[in-house]
Amino acid sequence: MPRSQRFAVRLALPRAGAMSSLLDTIVIEHDIGQTVNVLQITDTHLGLEPSTPLLSMDTDDSLLAVLGLAAKVLPEPDLLLATGDLSDQGALDAYFRLRDYTRSVCQHQFWLLGNHDHAETLRKAADSNKNLIRNDIRVGAWQIVMLNSQIPGQVGGRLGPRQLALLEEALQVSADAGLYSLVCLHHQPEPVGSAWIDAQAVLDADELFAVIEQFDHVKGMLWGHVHQEVDYVRDQVRMLATPSTCVQFARHSDEFKVDDLPPGFRLLQLMPDGSINTQVHRVTDRAFSVDLSSSGYL
Repeated sequence: MPRSQRFAVRLALPRAGAMSSLLDTIVIEHDIGQTVNVLQITDTHLGLEPSTPLLSMDTDDSLLAVLGLAAKVLPEPDLLLATGDLSDQGALDAYFRLRDYTRSVCQHQFWLLGNHDHAETLRKAADSNKNLIRNDIRVGAWQIVMLNSQIPGQVGGRLGPRQLALLEEALQVSADAGLYSLVCLHHQPEPVGSAWIDAQAVLDADELFAVIEQFDHVKGMLWGHVHQEVDYVRDQVRMLATPSTCVQFARHSDEFKVDDLPPGFRLLQLMPDGSINTQVHRVTDRAFSVDLSSSGYL
């Protein structure tokens, strides 16, 4: 099937007479027998103006370096997922810059809110591309569910009844359709071993896992927020966190601590058999400035 034909987009509309759905669905046509290549970037923390530093790092510069590496590793990703803290202060211009930086990277991209983001401002930035904010993405043999874990005005995360109901509806739909599912959110659903940031994990994670455990076709969970690489298996679900495109956090630290690891991204290959191949790539051909002595940045 030609690439242009595989990537025609159609929207899934509710059936006449159906109950009101919480899903905002997009279906990207893709050969069900082919791998879905996903580029995840997260915690870009773009400032009010270009080159605004975060802990001495120019976050525009580091993001562009990450995207440059991504273009070499995966020249034509099928999807780009940006999983929150896209703007450091929820600034409109930051979202416009992110849109401009990533426009040529991938046609199909989807954004999540993080604790640093401003929901209404992000929606304004997405006006020119309504598909940026979707919670149910179907492509090939896969469904990707995008959950909002933001508590407005707070650092930590929670899903709440509406997002949990959305998840259950989405997973029932994909189960009925014979699709595999990848669940994405900003905050970590389980502790990652750093006491200070684990205090910010999803508050209602027990309810989250209670929903997921009803379905055996959920193959992965993907998040940001922790500014570090995480990869393990929980009850046959691949649990994945990804480095920031800017500043990295030290692993297994009780107090806030910055690491000197370089920025990076995650490549995921969602396989037709439901398995996930994935690797983190970091920019290693240049140095980045970072204030390792900082005790925080909120």
